[in-house]
Amino acid sequence: MAIDNNQLLRFTTAGSVDDGKSTLIGRLLYDSKAIFEDQLDAVAATSKRKGHEGVDLALFTDGLRDEREQGITIDVAYRYFTTPKRKFIIADTPGHIQYTRNMVTGASTANAALILIDARHGVIEQTKRHAFIASLLQIPHVIVCINKMDLVEYSETVYNDIISQFEEFSSKLYVKDVRFLPMSALDGDNVVNRSTNMPWFKGAPLLHTLETLHISSDLNKIDARFPVQTVLRPQREGFIDYRGYAGRMASGILRPGDDVVVLPSGFTSKIKSIDTDKGSLEEAYAPMSVSVTLEDDIDVSRGDMIVKKNNQPEPKQEFDAMICWLHNDSAKPRAKYTIAHTSNEQKAMIKDVVYKVDINSYSRIKDDSELQMNSIARVTIKTTRPLMIDEYRDNRVTGSFTLIDNATHETVAAGMIV
Repeated sequence: MAIDNNQLLRFTTAGSVDDGKSTLIGRLLYDSKAIFEDQLDAVAATSKRKGHEGVDLALFTDGLRDEREQGITIDVAYRYFTTPKRKFIIADTPGHIQYTRNMVTGASTANAALILIDARHGVIEQTKRHAFIASLLQIPHVIVCINKMDLVEYSETVYNDIISQFEEFSSKLYVKDVRFLPMSALDGDNVVNRSTNMPWFKGAPLLHTLETLHISSDLNKIDARFPVQTVLRPQREGFIDYRGYAGRMASGILRPGDDVVVLPSGFTSKIKSIDTDKGSLEEAYAPMSVSVTLEDDIDVSRGDMIVKKNNQPEPKQEFDAMICWLHNDSAKPRAKYTIAHTSNEQKAMIKDVVYKVDINSYSRIKDDSELQMNSIARVTIKTTRPLMIDEYRDNRVTGSFTLIDNATHETVAAGMIV
């Protein structure tokens, strides 16, 4: 049985340089007792060597040596911690404009985004960019952490002004749930413990908010999508005739007895059983990894998708998508790439760049079709064979893909189908 999804929350952090992201995560880990003693000793020693008075909390997350030496975050650092109520995976992403791609990578699977704002500076270009990416990736929950409140004397007026600034531009974005939180990560105000310096704030501190965030309704439970990753033929005693199709549920629910269609072939059958290494299940739902057996002996292979008869994705060979270009080399016009969509790989090309997005002003750039590193653009993709796709806003798994360079096998772009 997969991890209970109520238990695991993935969140990403975003903010401009020196907004205190790493300090905030360090404070979360430190105050929630999620740090091993040897880590604590190592960080305490580094802090002392650098001449800091106390423990430099930012060092808990700046795991890369370059970052520790420069005091900045440049890669996506993943951190895991657990409280009695929930398990957490943090994607700590860099704030600089040239690392837009890292933020897209770190945020693509997140349930929530923490956007940090320095209370002294208010909403800046970086804030707008991070909010735009959170909206583009349709992260269901955004928590705006207004940090360094100690440097503005815990002023409620400053806090309310920043909320107005944020709401003014975010009204154009597609974000369902936005919350605001005044804090001081350095001193621990409203991070794990409620702040005594801001009695005017009646909300819960950050950790409590993260522990109680309702995420089970974020999953698509309606459209059953089961991309097949491999065919299981154990050929051993008790399983001589066993033929199971293994994969991970992308969305929806499948149960034994359901009428299903295998795409792209269109063959129909019924689900005979849903199996795991622990035994058979009554139902499978995202993100469980299971093996499905069918009543009929039909040809099913990797890259096929098992769906319900009365609810099917659209097979398309040409579609529009928003992509973020991830590679140092620019995109070549009409070059051939491999598109990886769920467990299916096909040859594809970027047929047309419809427009690029200026992510600081949200405006569309129509007359520039060159895709360079960190470019975000709407493009038309054409594939050699149809893909079983849904729109990204309905399904973050079957609505997303990556493009891979055929010569170097490097991932060059990540896309969301529109």
